[in-house]
Amino acid sequence: MWDLVQWPAMAASLAAAWLVASSAERRRAFGFWVFLLSNLLWIAWGVHTAGWALVVLQFGLALMNLRGLRQNDAEAPAD
Repeated sequence: MWDLVQWPAMAASLAAAWLVASSAERRRAFGFWVFLLSNLLWIAWGVHTAGWALVVLQFGLALMNLRGLRQNDAEAPAD
């Protein structure tokens, strides 16, 4: 069962990259959340397979995605 986690993780990563490349602020923000979901999926799969470099990489990428989400929010026009 755990071996199947890599497929939704891969799909989420691709979808997130597509969304983050959008010029629309809301799509970019959603893309960062999807990236965070993919980070969690990759971490789960990496722990299952003892792929510790992948786990560390995903933690680092999750921090970058949180930074991107914060910067994306800072660029949003005030209401």
